[in-house]
Amino acid sequence: MSGTENRLQRRRGPAQSGVQSTYVLRVGVCIISSVFRYFWESAGCCGGATGEKSVIDADVLNRYIRSGELCAPCYWHQDSFCCLEQTRAWLKRGFKAGFIISASVDGEVPARIARSWGATVVRGSAKASNALAMRDIHQAMKNGVSIVTAADGPLGPKYYFKPGVVLMARIGSAPMIPIACAADRAWYLKRWDDFMLPKPFARVVISVGEPQLMPRDRSVDELEQHRLWDGKGDQCSQAAVRSSIDNGRARRR
Repeated sequence: MSGTENRLQRRRGPAQSGVQSTYVLRVGVCIISSVFRYFWESAGCCGGATGEKSVIDADVLNRYIRSGELCAPCYWHQDSFCCLEQTRAWLKRGFKAGFIISASVDGEVPARIARSWGATVVRGSAKASNALAMRDIHQAMKNGVSIVTAADGPLGPKYYFKPGVVLMARIGSAPMIPIACAADRAWYLKRWDDFMLPKPFARVVISVGEPQLMPRDRSVDELEQHRLWDGKGDQCSQAAVRSSIDNGRARRR
């Protein structure tokens, strides 16, 4: 093989690698979406006859969907599966939502899935110290995008309401809306958040809490008070969905 042919082959390498990476990403998106959709539907989360799903106080979010007003829905990372799939249903009804997804390679597949749902994607983190991401988040909110976040994500600690979520809501003057969920039968993955995956034919309950406005003139100390209160608000939502699950069990006995 001549030197010219060797050089041409080396030049093709990166291009071929890029094509392969794109193909792998597309396949990964299809597989993950299909698996998640299977669990969501088999758990009855689409209102089918094979399972049961109910949303407590759904009108809270419905008002924002109808009006197009800005809000900041948030949930615990443990509830990501159900809360994200419910957000997907809201997106189909015209909810203008966005997600903050890691700028690393690990975030490529989730970002593609979110975009396929019709959501806006901001790459980065909602950490108070991440000025570049906060700028992009603020710009998205100025464009009318409601940012949906896991309050204790992406790496915990579990049930620790991150200050960056409160700061984001203050910057965008968007009321925070706590969302929680529970299932009467579920798997809990052995990881920091005890990630919940409803079992097939499970009863799933989702609760939408009351909006909590974070005025822009609040001091840092007042931000901390709101952070602590909103953590308690999510716990109240969790108590509501667990109570609903227990009532459902009692009715079936």
